[in-house]
Amino acid sequence: MNRRKEKVSRLAQTFAMRVKFERERRGFSQEKLAKFAGVGRSTLSQIEGLVCSPSLDVVEKISRALGYTPSELISDVQILM
Repeated sequence: MNRRKEKVSRLAQTFAMRVKFERERRGFSQEKLAKFAGVGRSTLSQIEGLVCSPSLDVVEKISRALGYTPSELISDVQILM
């Protein structure tokens, strides 16, 4: 397992994966999503890169910016591509 992944919980990993998938599906850059969500681009980059776990406030902001509830992006559902 990647060392970065060991630093964040499975919940944070699931959230990061779903955020990145939804962001890319919409054609958003990290900068665009971060601005829309009201968080820093570096914060979003660190979350997607599994460098850190997001606070609940940040989870809510990013989820809402993507049109989801936090629980929808945290749930451990397989993404079909």
